[in-house]
Amino acid sequence: MKLKDLGYTDNLEQFRREEVPGNLETGRVVAEHKERYIVKTIQGEFEAEITGNMRFSAGSREDFPVVGDWVALAVYDSDLAIVHKIFPRFSMIKRQAAGQSGEVQIMAANIDYALLVQAVDRDFNINRLERYLTICYSSKVSPVIVLTKTDLVNERRVDEITANLKSRVKDVPVVAVSNETRAGYERLKKMIEKGTTWCMLGSSGVGKSTLLNNLSGRAVMKTGAVSQSTNKGRHVTSHRELVILEGGGILIDNPGMREVGLADTAGGLETTFDIIVRLSQHCKFKDCTHTSETGCSVREAVEKGELDKSSYVNYLKMEREKSHFESTVAERRKKEKGFGKMLKDYNKKDIKQRRG
Repeated sequence: MKLKDLGYTDNLEQFRREEVPGNLETGRVVAEHKERYIVKTIQGEFEAEITGNMRFSAGSREDFPVVGDWVALAVYDSDLAIVHKIFPRFSMIKRQAAGQSGEVQIMAANIDYALLVQAVDRDFNINRLERYLTICYSSKVSPVIVLTKTDLVNERRVDEITANLKSRVKDVPVVAVSNETRAGYERLKKMIEKGTTWCMLGSSGVGKSTLLNNLSGRAVMKTGAVSQSTNKGRHVTSHRELVILEGGGILIDNPGMREVGLADTAGGLETTFDIIVRLSQHCKFKDCTHTSETGCSVREAVEKGELDKSSYVNYLKMEREKSHFESTVAERRKKEKGFGKMLKDYNKKDIKQRRG
C-alpha cells in the first residue's frame, strides 16, 4: 500500500519535507477510541497516543487528532506509537457537542465529499437535510444526497420525494439506492473516485452501515434493524472508522446522529439558503430579520408562494441557533480570558511575595 491510496497529496508531502523531522513516519488516523488512535502507515496499522506536550498545549478539541487526520508519529514497536504533529487540515466536519454549551465536536477531517443519507420509508426530512447541507458548506465539503431503502416503497413515492427534494435543494446530486437489490449502486460507485475521501452523515437506522458494507465489498460494520416499537434506528456504529473501498475511494462512517447542532456556519447558511440571501438584498432594511419588518422581500416571496414556507421557517430556526451558539462561544471565551488574567495576576503576586 502507498500513502496515495489513503489520499496523500503533494501539499501534504511539501509540509512533511518542510516541517516534519526525518525520523518520524507519516500516517492517517483511521479510527479513534477515547484519545487512543489507530494510525495506518505504509508499514501497517499502529495504536498511538499523542505526546504530553500536545495534550498540555491543546487549546480545544480541535487540537487533538480525529479520524481522517494526517499525522507524524514515532513508531517504537507494534504496540506503541506516539503522535508528534498533526498535518494542516483542508476541511473539518464539525457540530455542536451534544449537551455541552459552546463546545465543538469534530467528526472527521480532510473530507472531500459527504454522503447525506436518508431513508425514504420512514422519517425522510428535508429540514434535516438542509441542516446537513449547512454543515457541509461551512466545512468546505461537497454534499451528495443518498436516498436509501427504495425497495420498501413504490417507485412513484421515490419519484415524488426526489422531485420535492430537487425543487427545494438546488445543485446537489441525488442518488436513490436499494441496499437489497443494489439499484443505484453503480452510479454511486462511479462518483467515488480513487484517492478521494468521503464520509457519511445521517440518523440511526437509515442504512449507513449496510451502505458501507456494500460499497466496500465486505462486512466492515455490523448492521441492525429499525425498532418496531419506536420506528427509530438503533446505534450500530459506535465509533468513526476510515475504510478503503473496492474502487480505491476512502469512506468514513459516523455514528447515527439524533442531534445535529450547528457549530460553525461561516458561509454555510448563505449557501444552503442562497435564494433567501438573494431575496434579502431587496428588503427595505439592511438589517432585516425577515420576521416582522415591513418591506421584507423574503416574507413577501413566502406569501406569494415563490419561496417554500418550510424552508423559510427552517432558515429562521437555524439562524437563531447560529446566533445563540456564537454568543455562547463569545461568553465562554470572555470567561476563559478573565480566568487566565486572574491566574496570571495571582502568579505575579505570589512571585513578588516570595522575593520579598
